[in-house]
Amino acid sequence: MGKLDGKVALVTGASRGIGQAIAELFASEGARVACTARTLEEGDHPSLTGSLQTTVANIEKAGGEAIAVACDVSDFDACERAVKEVRDRLGPLDVLVNNAALTYFVPIADFPISKWQRSCGVNINGPFYMSKLALADMLPRKSGAIVNISSGAAIGPGRGPYKDTPRRARGGTLYGAEKAALERFTQGLAAEVFDDGVSVTCVSPSQVVTTPGVLHHRLVKSADDPNAEPVSMMARAALRLATEPLNRITGRVTYSQEILVELGEIPEGKGIGFGRKGSGYSRM
Repeated sequence: MGKLDGKVALVTGASRGIGQAIAELFASEGARVACTARTLEEGDHPSLTGSLQTTVANIEKAGGEAIAVACDVSDFDACERAVKEVRDRLGPLDVLVNNAALTYFVPIADFPISKWQRSCGVNINGPFYMSKLALADMLPRKSGAIVNISSGAAIGPGRGPYKDTPRRARGGTLYGAEKAALERFTQGLAAEVFDDGVSVTCVSPSQVVTTPGVLHHRLVKSADDPNAEPVSMMARAALRLATEPLNRITGRVTYSQEILVELGEIPEGKGIGFGRKGSGYSRM
């Protein structure tokens, strides 16, 4: 039996990278997976490979069940339509993974207003919209899990993974602020729905992950960078956060390798990137 047998999971940003890996792993663990993103078919994105149809095809080829639902998470009406379609085709949501993200590496002084609003729409409004809609299924049943995908950028230059970063960063101020907001949102929402049996957690890669987006922005030299973390590590961490008991993990803001070591999936001291303060709401 899989960890998610009989569950319905919705993964945003599932057309490539971390979202694709999460969707495929969840399906292999028995979930009926709704894959959402803006890129429905290969070639729809002007510069990145990957699509919802490819992710769904991979899942079906492996014997899993998945559907593709095109959705722009910055648009509440689009989110509402997408969640309704998922309910109609798969059933009410048991698990939500807020993975969709948009990154512009632009200094604040030069940031176009339209791009600023667009980025905030995807990275801040999107998780709120999807969580609000998912909770309509989870709260009445007193169960469910929301997993938010963050980034080491949330703690900023000079600390944690960025302690050696030069003062002149590459225009990541907005993205870092958005991810910091997502982490605070995680902790606040976890407190709000704790008594309703819904788990809310947040996880970041312990090291840079060689996704198509990371390669596009040249944050690593190549896809086989020895210092990079495989997307499978984030998928495994998301799976554990989505399936561990509420009292053990809700409210947790953590890193992929950190949580996998804690839960005994990988040996301590093997490939660990960096740690972060923050324990679950249930432990506060």
